[in-house]
Amino acid sequence: MDRSEFEHIVVDCLENLPEFFKQNIDNVHFVVEDYPSNEQLQKVKAQSKYNLLGLYEGVPLKYRGIGYGMHPVLPDKITLFQKNIESITRDINQLKLKIREVLMHEIGHYFGMTEDEIRNAGY
Repeated sequence: MDRSEFEHIVVDCLENLPEFFKQNIDNVHFVVEDYPSNEQLQKVKAQSKYNLLGLYEGVPLKYRGIGYGMHPVLPDKITLFQKNIESITRDINQLKLKIREVLMHEIGHYFGMTEDEIRNAGY
């Protein structure tokens, strides 16, 4: 699948997020890359670029102090890794479901949820 088709699915998933998420996500840049960079792999201590499906980079909402945003702040970043997601899906329906799942997982991190909390919530 080419990048624009994949990105179109991502945008569709974002537009169909639960209303709570859409109203409370602010200053987040959503990006699609083929694979994680070496820097991204080091951040999460991943050993292979082929295993990571998505990554949240930023300061989670629940950890932002009173001074957060008093000075210009770069947007948080959620990256989806297209080739890795495609490699574990068999058809367009699975791909759409996996993209939504990865987005919800990374958005959970944006809100400050731990891996266990995200898994317990079903993502």
